[in-house]
Amino acid sequence: MKDLTKGNPLKLIFQFALPVLLGNVFQLLYNLIDTRIVGETLGEQSLAAVGATNSISSLIIGFLLGLTNGFAIKVAQSFGAKDEAGLRRTTAMSLFLGTVTAIVMTILSVVFLMPLLRVLNTPPEVIQESYVYIRVIFLGMIVTLWYNALASVLRAIGDTVTPLIFLIVGTVLNVGLDFLFINGFHMGVEGAAYATVLAQFISVVLVFVYMWKKYPMLHLHREDFKMEWAEVKEMYASGLSMGIMLSLVCLGTVALQSAINTFGTKTIVAHTAARKITEIYMLLFSVCGTTMATYCGQNLGAGKIGRIKEGIRMVILVTWGWSILMMVASYTIAPWLVHLVTGTEDAKIIHTATLYLRIDTLFYFVPAMITVLRNAMQGIGDHRTPIVSSMIELVGKVLVVFLLVPYLDYMGIILSEPIVWILMVIPLIIKIKTNPVLKEKEKENVTGETESLQEM
Repeated sequence: MKDLTKGNPLKLIFQFALPVLLGNVFQLLYNLIDTRIVGETLGEQSLAAVGATNSISSLIIGFLLGLTNGFAIKVAQSFGAKDEAGLRRTTAMSLFLGTVTAIVMTILSVVFLMPLLRVLNTPPEVIQESYVYIRVIFLGMIVTLWYNALASVLRAIGDTVTPLIFLIVGTVLNVGLDFLFINGFHMGVEGAAYATVLAQFISVVLVFVYMWKKYPMLHLHREDFKMEWAEVKEMYASGLSMGIMLSLVCLGTVALQSAINTFGTKTIVAHTAARKITEIYMLLFSVCGTTMATYCGQNLGAGKIGRIKEGIRMVILVTWGWSILMMVASYTIAPWLVHLVTGTEDAKIIHTATLYLRIDTLFYFVPAMITVLRNAMQGIGDHRTPIVSSMIELVGKVLVVFLLVPYLDYMGIILSEPIVWILMVIPLIIKIKTNPVLKEKEKENVTGETESLQEM
């Protein structure tokens, strides 16, 4: 466990974020290997089939990830306030409410999957493979929920090393099962999906056993599941805010994907490769966002608001430094990265993906701020402003489909994100500077905060 309410903020944030970063690296590594295995073993058409489902998968799974992260903010606040009874209760609610939500979403997503693929203009030659792949992923959604919920609780109490260890285990299992199901059992893209679900299930069992043995404070009893309606509303306010925030982001991506799917298989493959690389480029942004949600949640629970402001400033500067490095990467090794991800030698695919990366990375300072501020605001209990920012993203991307793509083709897709990012960051900057809760708390704690910072 790591208490983020005491000590040097930047050092604590770094120590917390490093295992999260490594965990995300391993997750991305698996995604890249999975993409390479599918591309080389099954061909570009199968790779396009998987790529055509990325936006749907990100939408549904992303919502559940946001939900569990939002629930974990309440866990972090209880931990920061040293409230063990509240810690167990919020953990129990996280697991129970998350499970119920996952069951409902599994039913709805499977029932409406094929119509959704058609609405997204999935090419006829890949739609059946796309359906087979994503259906298995959605049927295993509850396993994904359980893993993310348990990992989020551990991160909320400051343990980021354990989720990293079991993520590495799951990643290695996933790669091995990919080879077994695709090459050994010749199950095609369906085998890749089964490998993902099975690896996650094994990880869930291992994490649960570890938590039970390592953290007696998280031993849940029947009374911890007795929930007051007010507590349920509070948990869902936090969880749904994070979930909706991520879903709105993904809905915008779904809108873009519906346009991308009309450009043909090569463009789909190029965009899939560019987005995979973008996930690597933006890795530090998401890690810092996850870190700031927990950091702000714990410090809010402890009433230490000065530390929250200091942490936000420091992390934004760190992400800006990272943005410069990613710009350099785009203008030097981007074509090699595209080849590495897809295995393709096709000049059009490599050029299209590289162009996307070189234009968008010029504006990375903006999404760096967006990610840090949105998650920090969730951590301090502002659940509305991040949704407003995400709604701007959704509306902006939908408008791009209608206004830019018909005239600029794929260049309209490339230009959409920088335009939308600039619009999104405006309400976040305004709100973080005028947040009344922060101002009131600062007046109450300014003397104590000054003293605590001087002691560090």
